[in-house]
Amino acid sequence: MSELILLFKLIIGHALADFALQNPDMAKYKNRHNKPDNVPPGQKTTPCWFYFLTAHALIQGGTVWVITGMPIVGLAETVNHWLIDYLKCENVTNPHVDQALHIVCKLIYILCIGILG
Repeated sequence: MSELILLFKLIIGHALADFALQNPDMAKYKNRHNKPDNVPPGQKTTPCWFYFLTAHALIQGGTVWVITGMPIVGLAETVNHWLIDYLKCENVTNPHVDQALHIVCKLIYILCIGILG
């Protein structure tokens, strides 16, 4: 039963970090194909997508760390979330597959915690 409670906590944490804690700029500019608004013609822009995507992934990883109490699981979530969202931004996946992959990661974490813990 404790695995189901942990899964529920991880899904709640994911929903909070993916929706409530992701501001509109982060959601838009984590995609490298979305350029900053109001840039004068000819002016070069800093590629901010990497910062926004990384910050979002760190929020997700931090949430998983807080919930599980395991920094290695938080690190795994940071890397996995970054890669999954990058694939969505590149149109390799879609929003539905993106969310399913995030939940699959949570299930894998629970399996690994059960095996290692």
